[in-house]
Amino acid sequence: MAVGLVLTLGGCGIFGGDSSAKKIEAAEEVYQIGVNAYLWRATLDTMSFMPIMTADQNGGVILTDWSANPGNANERTKVDILIMGRKLSADSLKVSVYRQFKVKDDWQDTSPRPGASVKITNAILMQARLLRRNNASIR
Repeated sequence: MAVGLVLTLGGCGIFGGDSSAKKIEAAEEVYQIGVNAYLWRATLDTMSFMPIMTADQNGGVILTDWSANPGNANERTKVDILIMGRKLSADSLKVSVYRQFKVKDDWQDTSPRPGASVKITNAILMQARLLRRNNASIR
């Protein structure tokens, strides 16, 4: 996974002027995968508590398998995440949460907990920003 890098010497960019906005844009460009590398890594990190069924970095798709609620064995959840853009913003993420309850021997669909997709989106964005900040401080 490679991300565009901006090298600087003494506050002046090697490839031209030194602009913070240009540094951030360059760091967010993706050359080997089709989506924002920070969002990709942050999504995998954030969702690591659930079993990952599919992870397609070129398409920006991460699908989890059903995961049982530790507090209620008759409830399970799965999450589908689509990274749709290269910008590090909520507009680049589509998070779909699915929830089921076990009734007798069958699983019945029910609505996800209120705000679940927003909470996951915010957690991914926070992690992605931390990754970007830590990457910038290494340079």
